[in-house]
Amino acid sequence: MVQATISYTIGFIKQEARQLVKKGILSRQQPIYTLCKYIPAREWGNIELELEHNDFLLRDRICDLLGREDWFDD
Repeated sequence: MVQATISYTIGFIKQEARQLVKKGILSRQQPIYTLCKYIPAREWGNIELELEHNDFLLRDRICDLLGREDWFDD
């Protein structure tokens, strides 16, 4: 049986992190490596490679990964 490996893009990683922050599961001030609790262990190596290719360190904060967010008054 051949297992397909999922290719994670930086956009996908940012989207997942943004959703976890929005739901209140993670804080923007936590290190990026805290995402590993919410991504299958077998895929974490791929995530690390993609982060490294985009100049992110696991100790960087999630807010660094998310970048600027625009807030609008209701």
